[in-house]
Amino acid sequence: MGRNPNPERPATLEHWTAVFGSPPPPYLSVPFMQKALAYEAQCKALGGLSAGMRRALKQIAKGDGIEAVSRASLRPGAHLVREWNGRTYQVHVVDGGFELDGKAWKSLSAIAKHITGATWSGPRFFGLNAQARGRS
Repeated sequence: MGRNPNPERPATLEHWTAVFGSPPPPYLSVPFMQKALAYEAQCKALGGLSAGMRRALKQIAKGDGIEAVSRASLRPGAHLVREWNGRTYQVHVVDGGFELDGKAWKSLSAIAKHITGATWSGPRFFGLNAQARGRS
């Protein structure tokens, strides 16, 4: 008689079915299911994703690129200002990207790396996400 390789599997399968209303796909690992269940519990406790994030994820799922989706919230003509090491940088949002000091850039992350010399999330560097603005 075969021994169950993971004694947590039956309880995890039961918990999954109780939470999601149907059994999981047959080959999900126990650690993966536990992470998905923990995420679902966190969403229920804290409210889940914001409406803007859900819209962005839907756009990405439809095939829009991540850069296009993140850039969509910035309209051409917008200006971003960031002070770094005593210098003020002004980035202009233009059709298809960004402009800094007369040079065209495809992403804010590339600009942030140019300014700091280190890899940064461009939106975070310029304070465009809730975490960077001190909100949760």
